[in-house]
Amino acid sequence: MTLARLAALHGVATAYSPSAGVTVPVPDATVVEVLTALDVDAATPEAVRASLTATEAARARRLLPPTLVLWQNGPEEGSPPQGRPPGLPRPLATLPPGTELRIVTEHGDAISGTPRWERLPLGVHRLEARARDGRTSLSALVVAPARVPQPSAPGYGILVQLYSLLSARSWGMGDLGDLRELAGWAGRALGAGFVQVNPLHAAVPGTPTDPSPYRPSSRRFPDPVHLRVEDIPEYAYARGHLTGEERAELDALTGRAAELREGVLRKGELIDRDAVWVLKRRALELLARVPLGPGREAALRDFRAERGRALEDHATWCALVERYGSDRAQWPEALRDPRSAATARVRQELADRVDFHARLAWLTDEQLAAAARAAREAGMAVGIVHDLAVGVHPDGADAWAQSDAFAARMSVGAPPDAFNGRGQDWGLPPWRPDALAASGYAPYRDLLRGLLRHAGALRIDHVMGLFRLWWVPEGREPTEGTYVRYDADAMLAVLTLEAHRAGAVVIGEDLGTVEPGVRESLQRRGVLGTSVLWFERDWEGTRRPLPPETWRADCVATATTHDLPSTAARLTGEHVELRHRLGLLTRSLEEERAEDAQEVAEWLAYLRELGLLEEGGARDEEAGIRAFYRFLRRTPARMTGVWLPDAVGDRRPQNLPGTWDQYPNWRLPIADAEGRPVTLEELVASPRLHALMDVLRPATAPPDARGL
Repeated sequence: MTLARLAALHGVATAYSPSAGVTVPVPDATVVEVLTALDVDAATPEAVRASLTATEAARARRLLPPTLVLWQNGPEEGSPPQGRPPGLPRPLATLPPGTELRIVTEHGDAISGTPRWERLPLGVHRLEARARDGRTSLSALVVAPARVPQPSAPGYGILVQLYSLLSARSWGMGDLGDLRELAGWAGRALGAGFVQVNPLHAAVPGTPTDPSPYRPSSRRFPDPVHLRVEDIPEYAYARGHLTGEERAELDALTGRAAELREGVLRKGELIDRDAVWVLKRRALELLARVPLGPGREAALRDFRAERGRALEDHATWCALVERYGSDRAQWPEALRDPRSAATARVRQELADRVDFHARLAWLTDEQLAAAARAAREAGMAVGIVHDLAVGVHPDGADAWAQSDAFAARMSVGAPPDAFNGRGQDWGLPPWRPDALAASGYAPYRDLLRGLLRHAGALRIDHVMGLFRLWWVPEGREPTEGTYVRYDADAMLAVLTLEAHRAGAVVIGEDLGTVEPGVRESLQRRGVLGTSVLWFERDWEGTRRPLPPETWRADCVATATTHDLPSTAARLTGEHVELRHRLGLLTRSLEEERAEDAQEVAEWLAYLRELGLLEEGGARDEEAGIRAFYRFLRRTPARMTGVWLPDAVGDRRPQNLPGTWDQYPNWRLPIADAEGRPVTLEELVASPRLHALMDVLRPATAPPDARGL
C-alpha cells in the first residue's frame, strides 16, 4: 500500500482497466522503474517509505503547485463553493488567510494585492505567493480562453500524405510546392475548406532513414526534405553567382531528381526519401553560396532571433550528426549534453554547418508560409491542417536538446487490448509530467507555437496522451508497462491558449481505447474528435451502423485513415488478401473473407436503404465509394475529410500496422485502381475524382475550373 500511495502522488498507475469490469495489476517492478525515471527512489521498502514521507512533507509545505490554470470566458466544471469566483483554481481559493499575491504578466506588468481574476490578460504569467508564516511559492499561471477556435461552418477537405503526392516538378517525393498547388486548386476548383497532411517533422538521418513521419527527430522544426528547390528565390540567381563547375553540378542534380521522379511514377519504384535528400542537400549547399539580398538577410536574422536557442540547438544537432552519426551512443560523451563546454566548442568549430541548417529551417518555414497563404487566397475556411506526432525519436534533436524534459529509459506505447494482445511499444521517450509543470509547460508551449505558425488547424495524434500515456520501461514487454497521468487541465489550457493566438482549429485523433471523460473534456474545450465510418456503430445495442444524424457534430468525419484500408480495398476485399499474403491474419482466410464481406454487404444495404447508393451501385466500386461519402456529408460533422487515394481508387494502405520490412510503409505514391502512380496533374483532371467531389459540394456551388 505504501508503494501504491507513493505512485499515486506521482501520477503512476498501479493497475489499469482494459475493459469494463476488468482490472489488471501493474507489476511492482514496473512501478519502481517508472518512479525512478521521475527521480523518486523506490528501490527498497525503506526507500519507498522515505520517499513517501518526503513527498507528503514537500506538498504540505507548498503553498501552490508549480502551474495553475485560470479559464476565462467560462466557469470551471461544476459549481464553485460559495464565495469562490467561477473559474478560480482551487489552490488559490484555499490559500492561508493573509497570503500576499503578486502577478507579473508575460509582458512584464506587475499586479499586486487582490487581482481581478476575470480581467487578467490571456497568457502564461508568473504568480508569486507569500504566506504570513514565511512560506513562499512561485508558480506559472496559465490564463486561457474556454475553447479553441471553431470552423466557421461545416465543410469538407482533402486528407493526404504529402510525400505520396508527386507532381511533374517533384524530386522523387511530394514537396511543399506540391502542397501549395494542391491547396490553391482544391480551394478554388473544389470548394474544399482544408488540406490535411501528415507530420512534416524533421526526421533522423540514417541509412536507411526511418520513413515513418510519426517517429521524428524533432517536432519543433519541419524537415527540409520537403523543400521545393526551384522555389527558393536564390535559385533564380544561381547562374550569376556559381562557377561553371557548380552550375553544371546543379544541372546534374536536377537531372538525377527527374530520374528519381520517373522511377517512382513510371517504373514502379518506391519513394526513396534518402536518395531525395542526398540530391536536395547538395543542391541546397550550392544555393547557400548565392548571396542573400539585404531584405532576405534581415529576414533570416529575424527568424533566427525569433526561434532562438531552440533553432540553434536543432541546427547544432544536425551538424553533430553529420560528423558523428545519428546514434548518440557513439558520440563523445561530453557532446551528449547540449549545454556542455565541449558542445559549445564543437558548435563553434561547425559554425558553417550550424548556419547552413538554420538557413534550411528558415527556407522551409518560408515555403510552409507560402502554402498557407495559397490556401487562404483560394478561399479555404480552415486552410492547411498540420499533424503533431505523439513523440520523438530517442536519438533525435529534441530528445538531445531537451533531455531534462524526457523520461530516461522509458518508451511510450499502448497496453494490450482486443486488437493487440501483446500491447505496443512505439519507441518514443515520454515527456516527464513533473518537468513540464515545473517549467510552466514551456517545452509544450514552444512546440505548439512553432507548429501553429502556418496552420489553419492542428491534428494531434493520440490526443489521449494529453491525459495519460502508457510508459514501457526499457527492456520490458509492452504488457509490463503502466499509465502515467499528466495534468490534463494544464495541457488543455496551453493548447487552447496557443490555438486561440493562432486562430487555429484543433482536431484530436481519439480512436481506439479512450478512458471515460476524455472525449467530454475535449469537447468542452472545443477540440474536434475523429470519427471513422467503419468504427461508428451502436456497440452497446444493435451493433449496426449508427444513423448519420446520430453522429457527433464536433468531429472530422472520414471513411478511412493512413493506418486503415482505403475504401476501394474495403469494397473489393483486397485488404484481407493483403494481410493474408503477409501472414497477418489470426483466423483462416475463409473466415476473414466471410466476415469482411458480411460487413461490407451490411453497409451497402444500409446505404441503399437511405437512398445514398445509386441503382446498381452495389456492383460498382466507384458508386459505392461515392455513397459512403454521401453518408458522411449527411452527418452533422463540422469537417468531412476525403482520403485522396479514395478519389482515384487506390487499393493500398499507406501504412500497414504490424509490419516493418514486410510492406513498404510510408513509401508508396498515390496510385489508381490498377496500381499505376497518379501525378498531381493527373489527379486534378481525373473524372473519377471530380465525380466524388461533386458528392460533397452544396447544390448551390459554382461550377469549377478543372485544372491547375
